Amino acid sequence: MSNVVVARCVAGTSCVEEKAEDPRGMEPAEHDLLVGLRLARRSRRLQEMDEPPALARPTPGQRIADAVAAVMGSWNFIIVQSAILFVWITANLVGAIRGWDPYPFILLNLALSFQAAYAAPIIMMSQNRQQDIDRRAAENDYRINVKAELEIELLHEKIDQLREREVLKLTEAVRMMTELLEHSASGARESDAEGGRPS
Repeated sequence: MSNVVVARCVAGTSCVEEKAEDPRGMEPAEHDLLVGLRLARRSRRLQEMDEPPALARPTPGQRIADAVAAVMGSWNFIIVQSAILFVWITANLVGAIRGWDPYPFILLNLALSFQAAYAAPIIMMSQNRQQDIDRRAAENDYRINVKAELEIELLHEKIDQLREREVLKLTEAVRMMTELLEHSASGARESDAEGGRPS
């Protein structure tokens, strides 16, 4: 805060304007430089907080990848696939399906290999998309944290200004009381001196 002009009024005298020094002992130029640095830092942070690009709508391929990953990553898929494998193996062992896929179940191994070959890249596509979503969420969290930091900094500045004003008011009140006491003491001494003179 730059030097503040305050008025001091003493009983029986006119009001005299004085300049109260900054409680932190800062010159006006130093304070202006500090304010400029704070504004520059705040503007730089605000420039870094440009609005993030809107998340693009998922393409049909991305939606299919998400759906496949959601289905294959569930207990329902594991239970259904386990049941199909159990029925397949049992039927071929007991001879219910003659000559279809005898032991060592080469056709079953081929089918599972195809499933793994296609499922792996589809699941990886879904994971990559989820990583992009997480990265954007982290960027949004960072912007929110920066905004909160700026708000807290502004609150600290306001509290400092209020504290400085209170210090100025208290300092001025002490000065006024001191002046009043000195004025009263000098008046009392003059009254005693006049009363002690012989008539």
